[in-house]
Amino acid sequence: MKIVIVGCGKVGEALISSLVKEGHEVVAVDKSEEKISEINNIYDVMAVHGIGTDCEILSQAGVDKADMFVAATGSDELNMLSCYIAKTLGAQNTIARIRDRAYNENNLGFLQHELGLSMSINPEKFSAFDIYNILKLPSAVHIETFSTRNFEIIELVLKEDSPLSGCKIMDLRKQQKAKFLICAVQRGEEVFIPDGNFELIGGDKIALTAAPTEILKLLRSMKVTRKQAKNVMILGGSRTAYYLSKMLLASGSSVTIIDKDPVRCHELEEALPGANIILGDGAQQELLNEEGLADMDAFVCLTNIDEENILLSYYASSKEVPKVITKVNRQEFVTLANKLGLDTIISPRRTITDVVVRYARALQNSVGSNVEKLYKIMDGNAEALKFNVQPDFKYINIPLKDIRFKNNILLAGILRNRKAIVPTGDDVIMPGDKVIVIGTGHILYDLADIIA
Repeated sequence: MKIVIVGCGKVGEALISSLVKEGHEVVAVDKSEEKISEINNIYDVMAVHGIGTDCEILSQAGVDKADMFVAATGSDELNMLSCYIAKTLGAQNTIARIRDRAYNENNLGFLQHELGLSMSINPEKFSAFDIYNILKLPSAVHIETFSTRNFEIIELVLKEDSPLSGCKIMDLRKQQKAKFLICAVQRGEEVFIPDGNFELIGGDKIALTAAPTEILKLLRSMKVTRKQAKNVMILGGSRTAYYLSKMLLASGSSVTIIDKDPVRCHELEEALPGANIILGDGAQQELLNEEGLADMDAFVCLTNIDEENILLSYYASSKEVPKVITKVNRQEFVTLANKLGLDTIISPRRTITDVVVRYARALQNSVGSNVEKLYKIMDGNAEALKFNVQPDFKYINIPLKDIRFKNNILLAGILRNRKAIVPTGDDVIMPGDKVIVIGTGHILYDLADIIA
């Protein structure tokens, strides 16, 4: 597909990188000549120097033939106007990055309709929702919901004394009283789609699929935390912090936000009257200790500096805070954070790229079935996809044990009439099912792509 991206800042460049890897024809537009030169040197794309609201520039970028147009500049207003002009010039689908809470809370539906937007994306709001889900189940390092909360994929790190350590996957269902499937394992920097003979060890990060009730059964048997974090400290008064605090306060949690900007603290005090807003430099360990860091159920580090987030999260871990969540945007720092024992990493930048890639995959689907949801798991090294099954899929009503799947592909779940099925070799796929597929090393556009 032809995709035009306006705005080549950190978010725009992340989008360019992901969409080029997906095999799309990408055109980049930015007002900075230096940035355009940099993009030209790094990526195999057409790069156009100019402003995203200039009709002549957009025509030069070929917007009239664009399957998708994404406006990802730092200005909500410019993004919306760019999308409106692109749509008028002939772009098929338009996506605007809209971050201001005034738009997101009051007028978003109206604006999307009037401007003809296919989608608006707010990475900070999406990230806040991800963090909130994790704080409801602190033993998880990542959670994705596939179907109105009746089927989830969660990531956990196995402790050395975990009852799962030393077990082969084929033996787990006999030992545990829960219906679940371990669908991916990260060991060091390697990610595996395991078979039944794969043996788990302490330190492994595992991804498992199950209904929420079955997940709770498993966690109970593993003797890990299942209670929601009630006392939460947030470092950095960002947009993500605002959205997260609003959800936490509504659920009855106590929230402390620390920020060194007096103007931002005043804004947060007015917007979040139930939160404890502290003006101060959270990089000062004495301040964190004075505000009760050691007594918190969770510490969420959301400053704009990855290095600061990693170091302060490590300090919070040393104080034995039960749950530490770290914002890290640069992928090269994720591995470093993991090596320091920081396993719950949030990246608003990766969130936005996942959403756009998912949308692009859905546009590219073929007749047999299509991608309804796509999530990156295991620090972006594997994918979890939900496909709709159409009546003309070639492998209807055939036992899964008789279907030859590609390497590093696992069918991890079947959703049928609101029922979640953790599949065995005797289960079959039926028309109308929604199936969950886990894979690594493949780009999957259609359910047929999983067949060898």
